[in-house]
Amino acid sequence: MLLLSITTAYTGLELTFFSGVYGTCIGAVSRFGAEEKSLIGLSGISVGVGEILGGSLFGLLSKNNRFGRNPVVLLGTLVHFVAFYLIFLNMPADAPIAPLEGTDSSAYIKSSKEVAIFCSFLLGLGDSCFNTQLLSMLGFLYSEDSAPAFAVFKFVQSICAAVAFFYSNYLLLHWQLLLMVIFGFFGTLSFFAVEWEAAAIIARGSDYGSI
Repeated sequence: MLLLSITTAYTGLELTFFSGVYGTCIGAVSRFGAEEKSLIGLSGISVGVGEILGGSLFGLLSKNNRFGRNPVVLLGTLVHFVAFYLIFLNMPADAPIAPLEGTDSSAYIKSSKEVAIFCSFLLGLGDSCFNTQLLSMLGFLYSEDSAPAFAVFKFVQSICAAVAFFYSNYLLLHWQLLLMVIFGFFGTLSFFAVEWEAAAIIARGSDYGSI
């Protein structure tokens, strides 16, 4: 559970980012013109589409998955890292802490509405990869006493989401992205370790069943 808490902490940080911080960043970019505020709604829709697609692919079809949970989590990590890199290039660094009037600062590339909405989709898709596999893992490891395990999961996730909301008012965008990359990297490694142990449990169970 301690190892899974690292992964859970990452899901709390990125939950805050795509649900609160990223929409604020999009709405603060003056270069998007008169459509900057309406793009916030489109961003939320894109996140939802990514969540639905990922939940359908990796949740409903997981029964036929012969390769375990690790490939799905690895895919979620890669999708999120691509999204973070594109956001880093596409959004001004001061977008999260910009005043109500917005920011005229330049990003590393010319800020693109299409890239911004595509990143929203990637954030939702990656989040669904993590959540479906985390919930599946908890249900497997704690099948006989799942309530405390899911309580710890929600507790850690909510605490980290609250912490992320706090620092999002003070840190520039690239520092927030760096924090999520660090937690995402170590959270993925810790999930791999737990999945390998779960595979060992299944192997031992099949050995006992054949005796």
